[in-house]
Amino acid sequence: MADRALLVGVNRYKMAGADLQGCVNDVTNIRDVLLKYFGFEVKEIRVLVDTRATRAAIMERLEWLIRDSRAGDRMVFHFSGHGSQIRDRDGDELKDHMDEILCPHDMDWDGTYIVDDDLKGLFSGIPKGANLEVLLDCCHSGTGTREGRGLGMLNPEETIRPKFLEPPVDIRMREEEDLPVRIVGRAGNPRTHVLFSGCRDNQTSADAYIKGSYNGAFTYYFCKHLRDTQGQLTRAELLKRLRASLKHEGYSQVPQLECPAAARKRKFTS
Repeated sequence: MADRALLVGVNRYKMAGADLQGCVNDVTNIRDVLLKYFGFEVKEIRVLVDTRATRAAIMERLEWLIRDSRAGDRMVFHFSGHGSQIRDRDGDELKDHMDEILCPHDMDWDGTYIVDDDLKGLFSGIPKGANLEVLLDCCHSGTGTREGRGLGMLNPEETIRPKFLEPPVDIRMREEEDLPVRIVGRAGNPRTHVLFSGCRDNQTSADAYIKGSYNGAFTYYFCKHLRDTQGQLTRAELLKRLRASLKHEGYSQVPQLECPAAARKRKFTS
Protein backbone atom coordinates (compact mmCIF):
# COMPACT_ATOMS: atom_id res chain seq x y z
CA MET A 1 0.00 0.00 0.00
CA ALA A 2 1.22 3.50 -0.84
CA ASP A 3 0.28 7.07 0.03
CA ARG A 4 0.67 9.94 -2.44
CA ALA A 5 -0.63 13.50 -2.57
CA LEU A 6 -0.44 16.30 -5.14
CA LEU A 7 -1.24 19.77 -3.83
CA VAL A 8 -1.57 22.69 -6.26
CA GLY A 9 -2.04 26.35 -5.32
CA VAL A 10 -1.98 29.25 -7.79
CA ASN A 11 -1.88 32.82 -6.49
CA ARG A 12 0.21 34.20 -9.38
CA TYR A 13 -1.20 34.04 -12.89
CA LYS A 14 0.47 34.77 -16.18
CA MET A 15 -2.79 36.41 -17.26
CA ALA A 16 -2.90 40.08 -16.20
CA GLY A 17 -5.22 40.95 -13.34
CA ALA A 18 -5.97 37.36 -12.38
CA ASP A 19 -3.85 36.99 -9.22
CA LEU A 20 -5.31 35.56 -6.01
CA GLN A 21 -4.02 35.64 -2.43
CA GLY A 22 -5.07 32.57 -0.43
CA CYS A 23 -4.21 29.59 -2.62
CA VAL A 24 -0.66 28.92 -1.42
CA ASN A 25 -1.92 29.07 2.17
CA ASP A 26 -4.52 26.47 1.18
CA VAL A 27 -1.76 24.11 0.04
CA THR A 28 0.22 24.49 3.28
CA ASN A 29 -2.99 23.98 5.26
CA ILE A 30 -3.91 20.72 3.52
CA ARG A 31 -0.30 19.48 3.73
CA ASP A 32 -0.24 20.10 7.49
CA VAL A 33 -3.47 18.14 7.99
CA LEU A 34 -2.24 15.18 5.90
CA LEU A 35 1.00 15.01 7.87
CA LYS A 36 -0.50 15.42 11.35
CA TYR A 37 -3.75 13.49 11.19
CA PHE A 38 -3.61 11.05 8.28
CA GLY A 39 -0.16 9.53 8.45
CA PHE A 40 1.26 10.91 5.21
CA GLU A 41 5.04 11.45 5.08
CA VAL A 42 6.84 14.48 3.64
CA LYS A 43 8.33 12.45 0.78
CA GLU A 44 4.85 11.31 -0.27
CA ILE A 45 3.50 14.82 -0.88
CA ARG A 46 4.35 16.82 -3.99
CA VAL A 47 3.52 20.52 -4.16
CA LEU A 48 3.18 22.89 -7.12
CA VAL A 49 2.59 26.59 -6.50
CA ASP A 50 2.47 29.74 -8.61
CA THR A 51 4.84 29.76 -11.61
CA ARG A 52 5.64 26.05 -11.23
CA ALA A 53 1.95 25.13 -11.43
CA THR A 54 1.74 25.03 -15.24
CA ARG A 55 -0.68 22.81 -17.10
CA ALA A 56 2.13 20.50 -18.22
CA ALA A 57 3.55 20.19 -14.70
CA ILE A 58 0.15 19.50 -13.14
CA MET A 59 -0.73 16.84 -15.72
CA GLU A 60 2.69 15.19 -15.35
CA ARG A 61 2.33 14.97 -11.58
CA LEU A 62 -1.27 13.76 -11.82
CA GLU A 63 0.08 10.84 -13.84
CA TRP A 64 2.65 10.26 -11.05
CA LEU A 65 -0.16 10.39 -8.48
CA ILE A 66 -2.14 7.51 -9.97
CA ARG A 67 0.67 5.53 -11.64
CA ASP A 68 0.75 1.87 -10.62
CA SER A 69 -1.97 2.48 -8.05
CA ARG A 70 -3.48 -0.60 -6.46
CA ALA A 71 -6.07 -1.59 -3.87
CA GLY A 72 -5.32 -0.03 -0.49
CA ASP A 73 -3.42 2.97 -1.86
CA ARG A 74 -4.41 6.43 -0.60
CA MET A 75 -4.15 9.36 -3.02
CA VAL A 76 -5.09 13.02 -2.62
CA PHE A 77 -5.34 15.72 -5.29
CA HIS A 78 -6.00 19.26 -4.05
CA PHE A 79 -6.32 22.25 -6.37
CA SER A 80 -6.76 25.84 -5.20
CA GLY A 81 -6.94 28.55 -7.83
CA HIS A 82 -9.20 29.93 -10.52
CA GLY A 83 -11.85 27.86 -12.22
CA SER A 84 -14.08 28.66 -15.18
CA GLN A 85 -16.31 27.11 -17.83
CA ILE A 86 -16.13 26.52 -21.57
CA ARG A 87 -18.61 25.20 -24.09
CA ASP A 88 -18.95 21.41 -23.98
CA ARG A 89 -18.18 19.89 -27.38
CA ASP A 90 -18.43 16.17 -26.75
CA GLY A 91 -22.04 15.97 -25.62
CA ASP A 92 -21.58 14.69 -22.09
CA GLU A 93 -22.83 17.82 -20.28
CA LEU A 94 -26.55 17.34 -20.69
CA LYS A 95 -27.64 19.89 -18.11
CA ASP A 96 -25.83 23.13 -18.94
CA HIS A 97 -23.71 22.13 -21.99
CA MET A 98 -20.64 23.55 -20.26
CA ASP A 99 -17.36 21.92 -19.22
CA GLU A 100 -15.74 23.00 -15.96
CA ILE A 101 -12.02 23.83 -16.13
CA LEU A 102 -9.11 24.32 -13.72
CA CYS A 103 -6.88 27.29 -14.53
CA PRO A 104 -3.11 26.70 -14.13
CA HIS A 105 -0.49 29.46 -13.84
CA ASP A 106 -0.02 29.62 -17.63
CA MET A 107 -3.76 29.71 -18.32
CA ASP A 108 -4.89 31.01 -21.69
CA TRP A 109 -8.08 30.54 -23.69
CA ASP A 110 -6.41 28.56 -26.49
CA GLY A 111 -6.32 25.27 -24.60
CA THR A 112 -3.92 25.84 -21.70
CA TYR A 113 -6.35 24.69 -19.04
CA ILE A 114 -7.47 21.39 -17.51
CA VAL A 115 -10.97 20.26 -18.45
CA ASP A 116 -13.12 18.08 -16.19
CA ASP A 117 -13.01 15.48 -18.98
CA ASP A 118 -9.20 15.41 -18.66
CA LEU A 119 -9.54 14.48 -14.99
CA LYS A 120 -12.24 11.91 -15.69
CA GLY A 121 -10.01 10.26 -18.29
CA LEU A 122 -7.07 10.10 -15.89
CA PHE A 123 -9.04 8.83 -12.94
CA SER A 124 -11.15 6.26 -14.78
CA GLY A 125 -8.30 3.75 -14.72
CA ILE A 126 -7.85 3.72 -10.94
CA PRO A 127 -8.31 0.14 -9.72
CA LYS A 128 -11.07 -0.93 -7.36
CA GLY A 129 -10.06 -0.61 -3.73
CA ALA A 130 -7.66 2.30 -4.27
CA ASN A 131 -8.82 5.55 -2.67
CA LEU A 132 -8.45 8.91 -4.41
CA GLU A 133 -9.72 12.08 -2.72
CA VAL A 134 -10.12 15.09 -5.04
CA LEU A 135 -10.47 18.52 -3.38
CA LEU A 136 -11.30 21.41 -5.71
CA ASP A 137 -11.34 24.90 -4.21
CA CYS A 138 -12.18 26.91 -7.29
CA CYS A 139 -15.17 28.35 -9.07
CA HIS A 140 -17.63 26.01 -10.85
CA SER A 141 -16.05 23.02 -9.10
CA GLY A 142 -19.28 21.21 -8.23
CA THR A 143 -18.97 18.68 -11.01
CA GLY A 144 -15.43 18.62 -11.82
CA THR A 145 -15.89 29.17 -8.27
CA ARG A 146 -15.20 31.42 -5.55
CA GLU A 147 -17.61 34.13 -4.31
CA GLY A 148 -17.75 35.70 -0.93
CA ARG A 149 -19.82 37.21 1.80
CA GLY A 150 -21.90 40.29 1.30
CA LEU A 151 -19.67 43.35 1.62
CA GLY A 152 -21.79 44.67 4.45
CA MET A 153 -20.67 41.73 6.63
CA LEU A 154 -16.94 42.31 6.17
CA ASN A 155 -14.63 44.01 8.62
CA PRO A 156 -12.80 47.00 7.06
CA GLU A 157 -9.53 45.04 6.62
CA GLU A 158 -11.23 42.04 5.00
CA THR A 159 -11.45 41.51 1.27
CA ILE A 160 -13.06 38.91 -0.96
CA ARG A 161 -12.24 37.83 -4.48
CA PRO A 162 -14.07 35.23 -6.56
CA LYS A 163 -11.87 32.43 -7.90
CA PHE A 164 -13.38 32.78 -11.36
CA LEU A 165 -11.84 33.77 -14.69
CA GLU A 166 -14.36 35.42 -16.99
CA PRO A 167 -13.97 34.14 -20.56
CA PRO A 168 -13.14 36.87 -23.14
CA VAL A 169 -15.78 38.00 -25.61
CA ASP A 170 -14.71 35.68 -28.45
CA ILE A 171 -14.85 32.64 -26.16
CA ARG A 172 -18.27 33.66 -24.86
CA MET A 173 -19.49 34.02 -28.44
CA ARG A 174 -18.38 30.47 -29.17
CA GLU A 175 -20.46 29.32 -26.23
CA GLU A 176 -23.50 30.88 -27.86
CA GLU A 177 -23.03 29.01 -31.14
CA ASP A 178 -25.80 26.60 -32.04
CA LEU A 179 -23.43 23.64 -32.15
CA PRO A 180 -24.68 20.14 -32.91
CA VAL A 181 -24.54 18.16 -29.69
CA ARG A 182 -23.91 14.43 -29.76
CA ILE A 183 -25.88 12.99 -26.86
CA VAL A 184 -23.81 10.24 -25.28
CA GLY A 185 -25.02 10.42 -21.69
CA ARG A 186 -23.24 12.03 -18.77
CA ALA A 187 -20.85 9.66 -17.04
CA GLY A 188 -20.46 11.96 -14.02
CA ASN A 189 -18.21 10.75 -11.25
CA PRO A 190 -16.87 7.40 -12.50
CA ARG A 191 -16.96 6.11 -8.91
CA THR A 192 -13.22 5.70 -8.90
CA HIS A 193 -12.71 8.67 -6.59
CA VAL A 194 -14.27 10.91 -3.97
CA LEU A 195 -14.84 14.54 -4.97
CA PHE A 196 -15.14 17.38 -2.45
CA SER A 197 -15.78 20.68 -4.22
CA GLY A 198 -15.92 24.19 -2.81
CA CYS A 199 -19.24 25.03 -4.42
CA ARG A 200 -21.91 23.95 -6.87
CA ASP A 201 -21.06 23.95 -10.57
CA ASN A 202 -22.96 27.23 -11.07
CA GLN A 203 -21.36 29.03 -8.10
CA THR A 204 -18.11 30.73 -7.20
CA SER A 205 -15.79 30.04 -4.24
CA ALA A 206 -14.29 32.68 -1.98
CA ASP A 207 -10.64 33.74 -1.78
CA ALA A 208 -11.04 35.48 1.57
CA TYR A 209 -9.27 37.18 4.48
CA ILE A 210 -9.95 34.95 7.49
CA LYS A 211 -8.52 35.46 10.97
CA GLY A 212 -5.47 37.41 9.85
CA SER A 213 -4.52 35.68 6.60
CA TYR A 214 -5.84 34.96 3.12
CA ASN A 215 -7.31 31.52 2.48
CA GLY A 216 -9.82 29.74 0.33
CA ALA A 217 -12.92 29.66 2.52
CA PHE A 218 -13.67 26.04 1.58
CA THR A 219 -10.14 24.77 2.32
CA TYR A 220 -9.88 26.80 5.53
CA TYR A 221 -13.01 25.29 7.08
CA PHE A 222 -12.30 21.85 5.62
CA CYS A 223 -8.99 21.81 7.52
CA LYS A 224 -10.47 23.46 10.63
CA HIS A 225 -13.04 20.70 11.12
CA LEU A 226 -10.49 17.96 10.52
CA ARG A 227 -8.17 19.56 13.08
CA ASP A 228 -10.99 20.05 15.60
CA THR A 229 -11.76 16.32 15.47
CA GLN A 230 -8.22 15.07 14.73
CA GLY A 231 -9.56 13.62 11.48
CA GLN A 232 -12.24 11.55 13.17
CA LEU A 233 -15.15 12.59 10.95
CA THR A 234 -17.10 10.74 8.32
CA ARG A 235 -17.20 12.45 4.95
CA ALA A 236 -20.94 13.08 5.38
CA GLU A 237 -20.42 14.77 8.77
CA LEU A 238 -17.48 16.77 7.40
CA LEU A 239 -19.67 18.04 4.55
CA LYS A 240 -22.45 18.94 7.01
CA ARG A 241 -20.07 20.95 9.21
CA LEU A 242 -18.44 22.62 6.21
CA ARG A 243 -21.78 23.82 4.88
CA ALA A 244 -22.88 25.04 8.31
CA SER A 245 -19.66 27.01 8.88
CA LEU A 246 -19.72 28.69 5.47
CA LYS A 247 -23.39 29.58 5.84
CA HIS A 248 -22.84 30.93 9.37
CA GLU A 249 -19.99 33.14 8.13
CA GLY A 250 -22.14 34.55 5.34
CA TYR A 251 -20.66 32.75 2.30
CA SER A 252 -23.14 31.77 -0.38
CA GLN A 253 -21.14 28.86 -1.80
CA VAL A 254 -22.42 25.36 -1.02
CA PRO A 255 -19.73 22.63 -0.91
CA GLN A 256 -20.52 19.36 -2.66
CA LEU A 257 -19.56 15.72 -2.11
CA GLU A 258 -19.69 13.16 -4.91
CA CYS A 259 -18.96 9.52 -4.01
CA PRO A 260 -20.70 6.17 -3.56
CA ALA A 261 -23.17 6.08 -0.66
CA ALA A 262 -20.98 3.73 1.38
CA ALA A 263 -18.01 6.10 1.11
CA ARG A 264 -20.01 8.91 2.72
CA LYS A 265 -20.06 6.90 5.95
CA ARG A 266 -16.28 6.44 6.02
CA LYS A 267 -13.58 8.90 7.07
CA PHE A 268 -11.53 11.10 4.76
CA THR A 269 -8.81 9.05 2.96
CA SER A 270 -10.32 5.73 4.12
